[in-house]
Amino acid sequence: MSMTTSANDHLASSTTPQKISPKVVTAGAVGSVIEYFDFGVYGYVATILAAHFFASGDPVSNLLNTLLTFAVAFALRPVGALLFGHFGDRFGRKNALAATVIAMAAASGLIGILPTYAAIGLGATLLLVLARCLQGLAAGGELGGAASYVSEKSPNSRRGLFAATTQMGALGGSLLASLCILLFNVTLGEDFMADWGWRIPFLIAIPIGLFGLWIRSGLEESEEFKKFKQVRATADAKQRPIRDLFVQYPGKLAGVIGLSILLFSAYYIAYVYVSLHMQTALGFSASFAQLSTTITLIVSVALMPWFGHISDRVGRKPVFVGATIAGIVLAVPTFLLFESGGIVAIMSQVVLGLVDSALMGVAMSTFAEMFPTRVRYTGIAFGFSVGAALAGGTSPYIATWLVEATGNQLSPAFFLMGTGVITLIAALFLKETRGIDLQDVK
Repeated sequence: MSMTTSANDHLASSTTPQKISPKVVTAGAVGSVIEYFDFGVYGYVATILAAHFFASGDPVSNLLNTLLTFAVAFALRPVGALLFGHFGDRFGRKNALAATVIAMAAASGLIGILPTYAAIGLGATLLLVLARCLQGLAAGGELGGAASYVSEKSPNSRRGLFAATTQMGALGGSLLASLCILLFNVTLGEDFMADWGWRIPFLIAIPIGLFGLWIRSGLEESEEFKKFKQVRATADAKQRPIRDLFVQYPGKLAGVIGLSILLFSAYYIAYVYVSLHMQTALGFSASFAQLSTTITLIVSVALMPWFGHISDRVGRKPVFVGATIAGIVLAVPTFLLFESGGIVAIMSQVVLGLVDSALMGVAMSTFAEMFPTRVRYTGIAFGFSVGAALAGGTSPYIATWLVEATGNQLSPAFFLMGTGVITLIAALFLKETRGIDLQDVK
């Protein structure tokens, strides 16, 4: 007997959660902190890694190779999303989330102890790629699981606010990475960072990962998933989340991908590429570029829960549409103002970062409300990871290549506008789900 949608998704009656434990919020955010801490560190020290892990004497070619390796992790995220999503939807969110956090920490620590190209030649490059592949697999299952778990633990009327905390972890990780690099550049000196100090931030991920494992190992499954398991056991049927996702929810899956495109391109342009742009294209110091990025991240992290709260008040769709239009309109002006330097350049980066903060603040609650419990983890994880692969890890590479190929410092802004058009189309077709009970999602 096959399991019907009704049997799977219209669960036994119960009360919707009226409050959420701080431990749930912490557990949801900690994996994202590690993931984006590492991805942020990699981007912020990309110019240093280029010199240590690639053979070409051309700095631009080395940087492009380093950014291409950065993108490799994103190519494997959809694979990790299916693996962890299948496990999380069939057997529970808790164990899948524990596995992702330890895998990401281990991969980050590996980068911190890798020998360089000067020591072992091409083997160093291959080991770097291998570590990035492991990170990509783990990252593919991280946010989808965290968003599912926190959303299922949240009250219907405040899901936007609490689900935004998973993405706060993402920006918080990038902020922590930026602060680390800024601190080390100032206290240890840029020469020491280029020589050996770049390893320290990667090694920091290990104790953070152990803390995350400790937090997540003590979690209880959400009531939403527990009730789903009861219904599934009563139905006595086999569950196939990957098959069901692609057969029954292709439209919603395409919607998640489309809504994620600008989110990821804006993220990696605003918080990673702009730092490189300030140094390589505009000639600013590494310390100034890191200071600007750090201030941008502080503002974005602080306001992200507010954007989630606003979506609880006015709806998911208005926030998505408004933020996307702002990203399209402001892309060129912000890149023009970067050249001014000083406070003007910093404020321009802050504006660009706020566009992404708004998108991140509303994304996870929106995605959780699009899928039923039996495919929620897989649906969010895979759709989000495909968006990441298409417009996340590739963005710093594409932006750097565009400037090099065209000589036009504004070309990354045009790329940002193009991704914004894709997300705007998806946002205009988005069905409003604010306040919906997750038990009613079909």
